[in-house]
Amino acid sequence: MPTSLIDADSLLTIDVGSVNTRALIFDVVDGRYRFVAVGSAPTTAAAPYHDIGEGVRQALDQLQSLSGRILIGSDEHLILPSKPDGSGVDTCVATLSVGNPLKVAVVGLLEDVSLDSALRLAASTYTQVVEKITLTDRRKSAARLDALVRVRPDVIIVTGGTEGGASQSVMNLLEAVGLACYLIPKDHRPDVLYAGNSKLAKEVESSLSSLTRLSIAPNVRPAIEEEQLAPAHARLSKIYRGIRSRKIPGVPELDSWTGGRLLPTATAFGRVVRFLSRVYDPAKGVLGVDVGASATTVAAAFGGDLNLGVYPELGLGTLVPGILQYGSLEEITRWLSVDISDADVRNYVYNKTTNPAGVPDTPEALQIEQALARRAIQIAVRKLAVCFPEKVAGPGGGRLPWFEPIIATGSIFTQAPTNGQSLLMLLDSLQPTGVTTLVLDQNNLASSLGAAAEINSVLPIQLLESTSFVTLGTVISPVGKAQMGASILRAKITYENGNETSVEVKHGALEVIPLPMGQPARIRLQPLNRFDVGMGGPGRGGEVKVVGGMFGVIIDARGRPLRLPVEPGRRRELLKKWLWTFGG
Repeated sequence: MPTSLIDADSLLTIDVGSVNTRALIFDVVDGRYRFVAVGSAPTTAAAPYHDIGEGVRQALDQLQSLSGRILIGSDEHLILPSKPDGSGVDTCVATLSVGNPLKVAVVGLLEDVSLDSALRLAASTYTQVVEKITLTDRRKSAARLDALVRVRPDVIIVTGGTEGGASQSVMNLLEAVGLACYLIPKDHRPDVLYAGNSKLAKEVESSLSSLTRLSIAPNVRPAIEEEQLAPAHARLSKIYRGIRSRKIPGVPELDSWTGGRLLPTATAFGRVVRFLSRVYDPAKGVLGVDVGASATTVAAAFGGDLNLGVYPELGLGTLVPGILQYGSLEEITRWLSVDISDADVRNYVYNKTTNPAGVPDTPEALQIEQALARRAIQIAVRKLAVCFPEKVAGPGGGRLPWFEPIIATGSIFTQAPTNGQSLLMLLDSLQPTGVTTLVLDQNNLASSLGAAAEINSVLPIQLLESTSFVTLGTVISPVGKAQMGASILRAKITYENGNETSVEVKHGALEVIPLPMGQPARIRLQPLNRFDVGMGGPGRGGEVKVVGGMFGVIIDARGRPLRLPVEPGRRRELLKKWLWTFGG
């Protein structure tokens, strides 16, 4: 039986990204779990190795050197469980995001019902939708079949029929799926995930199980107005793991180290966000943003209900030109505080596809990279927001709902020259509303904690409460309409020692109230001009407890949505001014 982490002392987590492979070790120090050390190496899925195992071993070698702990035995395998001499670890978990997105074909009865659910399911991991088939598809059956055979999908997701609903129509659609699997060479046949009317499960199994790898999940649309994606997402994660194991050398061995618990990185990240949503204010959600080379991932959870969006076309690696597909280039260049030509921006974007591991080596390159991150986050949040439940409280009008806290991870934040740049990237792209806390996952631990949560709920709790996560600050963002320069908020902060500071904030301002890291305080807010700070409606104020962060308390009164000057010179000067507010 695998060692239970509840009784164990040490945990190794391995994350294989598209650019870097990281190995992290956690151990018990003074009765609490602590993050001990991390080893990192370039991912070796591509030439010349074509095997992630080499990158994993390089990361482990570095981790051994830093921690002084022997992890790999003389047989070149991980020492698992640990030995009395202190070598090895008790448990290993791993996450994976390396590789091209899985090509997915989605099949559903109605475009705005079951097909929508299939698309949201596909977006919960690293996929690219290459074909869509519905009952209203005007193509003939032969054309649908040709389309499936031509695109050679890795996965076909089939949905349709509420519980006890449509049957024959679903089976008609499945006929094309079965024929496609038969015609595609055996070694290239797609996995099929059926998540439709459960009444047809046995019939589906009889039709498809002999042709290809079939997984059956509970109906994603048990009723017209009800959607349940979580069980199907768990099946899709297993399919992802299986495909990666077959196609990427080194993955099977890594999976064996984890006892078959290898997870997509985004799935593990979503687990942490869902866990936090059960702990924090039930009236608000918890938001997580992970900007990586392989994808931008957004996770939003409300009372334990998770919405997860994974967008490979919005990653900052080889697929970064995908960001250009969403609107004009001006949506990116508007965030540049220096004068860079459109041609130079495009050149940077396309050069990034050939060198995804490249680090910005000039101030101009850094500006472009951070502008791309802002735009990627904006698009990703907007895409996921359509999945938020209607009951979610917030200021409305397409603005971000109330969240507490907001967690950010990814090298674009953790490797920024200053934390002020990280903070401003989040404020500009997310444009939070009301009162929230911005937290930086400075060691990129979130997905590792999510992977560990399944076997040890204590470790994530203790690490999330530790200094491994940095509070950037409490952000207060009034929402409303007024002339720029008009007074919209009065705030009085009472410090732990009884001292008080009062400010009157004008529309368009960005204010910082000092509050040392970890120091508690009380802040009384009184909105003016019917502005809303999330305390019961426009014009309603109240008192909240806050804890100091790296930048104390930030009052972002720049407006929602944030509007920048049209004139380039004025816009660049304003961007510089905002950055100077947080130390440059």
